[in-house]
Amino acid sequence: MTEPFPKVETLLMAGLRGFCAGVVRAIDVVEKALEVCDGPVYVRKEIIHNRYVVDELKGKGAVFVEEVDEVPDGSWLIYSAHGISPNVRDSARRKKLRTIDATCPLVTKVHLEAIHYARRGYTILLIGHEDHDETVGTLGEAPDAIRLIETKEEAETVQVPDPERVAYLTQTTLSLDDTREILEILRRRFPKLHGPSKADICYATQNRQDAVKAMASHVDALLVLGAPNSSNSLRLCEVAQSLGVPGFLIERVGDIRPEWLQGVRVLGLTASASAPEILVQEVVEFARAQLGVTDVREFETVQEDVNFPLPQELTSLLKTHRSDVG
Repeated sequence: MTEPFPKVETLLMAGLRGFCAGVVRAIDVVEKALEVCDGPVYVRKEIIHNRYVVDELKGKGAVFVEEVDEVPDGSWLIYSAHGISPNVRDSARRKKLRTIDATCPLVTKVHLEAIHYARRGYTILLIGHEDHDETVGTLGEAPDAIRLIETKEEAETVQVPDPERVAYLTQTTLSLDDTREILEILRRRFPKLHGPSKADICYATQNRQDAVKAMASHVDALLVLGAPNSSNSLRLCEVAQSLGVPGFLIERVGDIRPEWLQGVRVLGLTASASAPEILVQEVVEFARAQLGVTDVREFETVQEDVNFPLPQELTSLLKTHRSDVG
């Protein structure tokens, strides 16, 4: 017999949640490419880390592949928001693929900085997660010059050829809090450490974590809509837990478990930068229907007003398409 859900009085939603500008842009790229490209449109990797979004785009005709060699020669290929290494571009050229780059502009900026430092003979310490698609792409820009740093222990032991020519970069989906302790170690060990501006940290990652921090004292538990392979999703749970609030990652409303809600009067809800609002509203409906919630409110913090233009290659295709149609 299924355990019944306990009653909850209030659902408090982070006013700042869900899609960031890079995710909106990546989804737009796929949808518009499907409108104007002749033949099938392939996408390398998940365009963003969200199963619901990927399934929706599959339903509209996008074909997702893991690697370039799965794409027929001469076809259309879209690169995901997480970025790619030069080797991937080389493979696409050899197959004469027509490519559209949906890499988030913030990730592209990190790639350009990696190239900049490598050309000047710096050792680059990249703070990030080894298996994350974004990190894999950045490492590929200068594999001989980059050392990956995942932990404080690695920061303490990493060796470089010239301690006076060291720079650091970070995976964009880490917040300033995520990197602070590692950076303190690196600055102590390498006093002449070069680094990027704070602008390299994804504004959406930082803002969503700050919203969770602000909410923490007002909720008894927090649900985070996201994906298990999404760095910013996992970190939102960790932020809540670090403040003494149980945080639970869910992909859909069906993942919610009754035991999480025992003794919960005020339930918090947020969504990672790759989780669509439709999934948030599913949770709201569930809370009202199954948990007896009568008070649904938003917890407001800062506002975002960031937009990224479409890739130039897609903009040109859209102009040609409109001219032909017109």
